[in-house]
Amino acid sequence: MPESMTRRDFIKTSAALAALRPGDYGRRAAGAGLAISEATRRTEGEAETPAPPEWRNRNPELRYRRLGRTGFMVSEIVCGGDPITPTNIHHVEVAIGMGLNYLDTSPVYNDGLSEEGYSKLIQGADRGRVFVNTKVDPFSANRYKAYLEVFKSLPATEQAEVLRASGEDMARRQATVPEYMGGYFTGQERQIEEMAIANVLEEKYGAKIDRPKVYAQTIVQSLEGSLRRLRTDHVDLLMCPHGAASPEEVRIPEIFEAFEKLKQQGKVRYLGVSSHSDPAGVLGAAMETGVYSMAMIAYNIINRRYVEPVIAEAKRRDFGVINMKSAQAVFHRDRSPVPFPERAALLEKLVPGDMGLHQKAYTFSLGNPNISAVISNMVDEKQVRENLPVALRT
Repeated sequence: MPESMTRRDFIKTSAALAALRPGDYGRRAAGAGLAISEATRRTEGEAETPAPPEWRNRNPELRYRRLGRTGFMVSEIVCGGDPITPTNIHHVEVAIGMGLNYLDTSPVYNDGLSEEGYSKLIQGADRGRVFVNTKVDPFSANRYKAYLEVFKSLPATEQAEVLRASGEDMARRQATVPEYMGGYFTGQERQIEEMAIANVLEEKYGAKIDRPKVYAQTIVQSLEGSLRRLRTDHVDLLMCPHGAASPEEVRIPEIFEAFEKLKQQGKVRYLGVSSHSDPAGVLGAAMETGVYSMAMIAYNIINRRYVEPVIAEAKRRDFGVINMKSAQAVFHRDRSPVPFPERAALLEKLVPGDMGLHQKAYTFSLGNPNISAVISNMVDEKQVRENLPVALRT
C-alpha cells in the first residue's frame, strides 16, 4: 500500500464517500420478488455459524485474508479463469508455487476449457492446495428466455406496463448510471434491462414458467458438467447467479433449495454470487438472505462511492467479498488495453509510485480492509510475476 493511502486514511475516505452515495443498500435491496421460503431463508442471527480459519498453500511471504464466514484464508490476489485452457495453465502452477490458493472459473469460460485446464492442477493431493469456485450457467439466460415467452403472450397494454415498471426499477436502483454501471462489456446495459423485465414478470407471473426446469435443473446440470470437466467431486464455492444484475435475482427460493441438496450430497460447500451490475444492491440482498456466504462484485475507483458502504456492512456481518473489475474500470470495455486518460490519471493520484495501472488498481482495492481478495485474469507467467507481488508482505 502506498504511503499516501494508509488503512486509516482509507476508512476516513470511505466514510466521507458514504455520505455522498445516493440511497442506501437497504433501499436498493428492497423491492418486489418471490418470498424466500421459510425452509431455506435464514435471518442474520440464524446465518450459518462462521467456520474456523482454513489455510491452504500458505506462503509466509504472501498476505492472506479471511473470506467471511467460510473461514477460507485466501491469497489477496486470486486467479481468474477467463484465460485458462488445458494448454495455457503453466503460469497458474507458477502462481500456486508463489502462494496463490484460489481458482475462479465458469462453464462459459472458453466453453468449458477453463475448467478442463484447472483440472490438471487439482488431481489427487493437489486438490487440497487450492480453493475452487465455479458458477452456474446459463442460469440468467434460461430465466430471461422463460419470461420472454410470458411477455410475448401478454396484450400490448400489459407489455407496456411491464416495460414501464422495469424502467422505473432501473432508475430507482440507478443501475445504468455510467459511473455505477462501469461499462465493462458490450451488452451490459441490455443485460440489466432483461433482468429488470424478468423481475417484474416474476412478481406477477412466476407460476407461469416451469420453475423446477428453469431453476433447479439448470443449477444441478451446470454443476454436474463442471465437476466432470474439473475431474473433482466437489467445489468449495458455487456462484449462482453468475453476473446477477439486480437484488431480486438472489431471492429465488429454488436457488437455496438446490444448494441445500447439493451441499448435503457433498458437492458444494458454500453458496456465492457474482455481480458486475448493481453490485451494491446484489451484495446487500445476498447478505439479507442468510444463505449466501460471499459475493464476487465489481468494485473500483469509479463506482466506489456506491459500493463501499455495502462492503463495509459485509465485513461487519462476516460476509466475504472478492473484488473483480478493479483494473478493468480504468480501461475501455471488453478488456481493451487502452485506458481512459481521466481514469488513469485518477488512479495515478490515488496510488502514486512506480507500478503499472493494473498493479495500482489492485493496490487501491486491497487498501480497503473490508475486501477479502482481488481477482486477476493473468494470462501468462509475466503477468503472474507482475501482479502477485502486490500481495507480498513488505
